[in-house]
Amino acid sequence: MYEEVAQETDEIVSIHVTSKDSATYDAAMVGKEIAKKKGCRIEVIDSKGVTMWQGLVAIAAAKAAEAEYSLNQVVDRAHETIKQMRALALLDTIIYVVKGGRLGKAVSAIDSLLHVKLLLTLRDGKIRPAGLVRTRRKGIDRLLEFTKSALHIEDLAIVYSTTPDDAQTLADYICSLFPNIVPRIVGLGPALGVHAGPGALVTIVKAVT
Repeated sequence: MYEEVAQETDEIVSIHVTSKDSATYDAAMVGKEIAKKKGCRIEVIDSKGVTMWQGLVAIAAAKAAEAEYSLNQVVDRAHETIKQMRALALLDTIIYVVKGGRLGKAVSAIDSLLHVKLLLTLRDGKIRPAGLVRTRRKGIDRLLEFTKSALHIEDLAIVYSTTPDDAQTLADYICSLFPNIVPRIVGLGPALGVHAGPGALVTIVKAVT
């Protein structure tokens, strides 16, 4: 891909899913070394996130590039955006994330006993448990509280696996709180969807701290 793009440019900023949960970043570094011989400068960036966390970082970098920022400035904007990112996810079931090896069997046992819903967050590029709730309604309330606690929101995405209506309802409520923000509603991709399972709902915020 780098070699193909290098036919049209001699500078590439390549933004990838967190290296803590994927080997894509390492593969990109190998590709960078190969393509470097073609005379193209490539900057590979670990977004430290997944799904629209990575997407919002890429969008911020693309806007900087469109505004004719230098390559170094585009890279700086990407890193600055990464520092501004926050995310909270609600899993309606943890069966799939446990089967995928993302969480321990001890957490699975809790789910089978209490039928709780799991909240997840991203920290230092790693997906981590962020709490438990007994009902989906309480989980959605936690997503709303998370959003309301963010100050100076610049961009926001709501990601869902199988419940677009819930995503839209959440977006409508957020719009009533932050009328200048238009949430990006996006379906969860298959690579993450297979781990998150049906009913997953994620709120991802880019906010100036």
